[in-house]
Amino acid sequence: MMLSTQALLSAIGVGEKSATVIGATFQWFLRDLSGMLGGILFTFYQGSNLDSDAKMWRLVADLMNDLGMLMDLISPLFPSAFVFILCLGSLSRSFTGVASGATRAALTQHFALQQNAADISAKEGSQETVATMAGMAVGMFLAHITRGHALAIWFSFLSLTIFHMYANYKAVRCLSLNSLNGERSSLLLQHFMETGQVLSASRISSEEHVLPLWLSSWAPKKFRPLHRSVHLGVKVSSLNHTHTMDLFLRAGSYYKKAKYILLERKGEVDIVMHKDSTPADVLQSYVHALVMAGFMDRSTLLHDESESWMNKHYDDFLKKLRLSGWKTERLLSHSVVWKANWLVGSSDEKIK
Repeated sequence: MMLSTQALLSAIGVGEKSATVIGATFQWFLRDLSGMLGGILFTFYQGSNLDSDAKMWRLVADLMNDLGMLMDLISPLFPSAFVFILCLGSLSRSFTGVASGATRAALTQHFALQQNAADISAKEGSQETVATMAGMAVGMFLAHITRGHALAIWFSFLSLTIFHMYANYKAVRCLSLNSLNGERSSLLLQHFMETGQVLSASRISSEEHVLPLWLSSWAPKKFRPLHRSVHLGVKVSSLNHTHTMDLFLRAGSYYKKAKYILLERKGEVDIVMHKDSTPADVLQSYVHALVMAGFMDRSTLLHDESESWMNKHYDDFLKKLRLSGWKTERLLSHSVVWKANWLVGSSDEKIK
């Protein structure tokens, strides 16, 4: 951070007689304004996904912070585009602030085994402060010894950035969360359908993706995860006439006892939630959709076979999840904003 700050202050004219206070103030104003607007937009588009993919967004936050410092470091090299690059760096760090704060809150809840989230948060903050102070001291030393040597500055920055990202990747990879999100539910269900057993949180942690989708998509894949084919909280008005009529048919037959409806469209499974659905209903609907997605390539009677599986195995699946230490109270997912209303029968019977 000290290396990028040194480059930034030099670029805005600190130490130059020709530099004006109002000019530097305006550049700093644009930098802060772009960061604030970026934070608001990022929260609007991705805020509801930070809980469900806390490990990935924790890593993305560190990546965006390093990218912001990179923008500060290269900004003096392009005087004509200095303000634009400066704003890009601020925009990147604004993503870091939102994602870092949100994922810190989510991970603190995981570590607060004795309901002592405030204590955990305070100690984590103190550790971060000590680490930041040590980093600033090392940064000041590097800024002093590399002053005026562009090659040494870039070598130091790139070396520290690579080490920083590697250390964060290993730390996130070691984190074993026992809450259910889309990918963990998919991995657990696929293994249960094959063996009848539930994997532990540490085993799932070694298999789930922590890299952003645009990076993990380059990695070799053995199979397409089931959760990539499932869409939770689909808006009814987004369906065409044929699918809307199919929705009405399902509501009066297959799902008359449930507070959700599943629709299969071109190899994808859409979930429409009832307005009175509970977190338990959301989890059940998602598992049901994963089961249907799993039967996609080997059956034409998707609704019949998936419902048969749910009636026979869902309760046993939940029981084994709890025995293995998984939290089954809710599914971590994006906020289900769009819901529908239809007449639901008695919940005493199974879905049939």
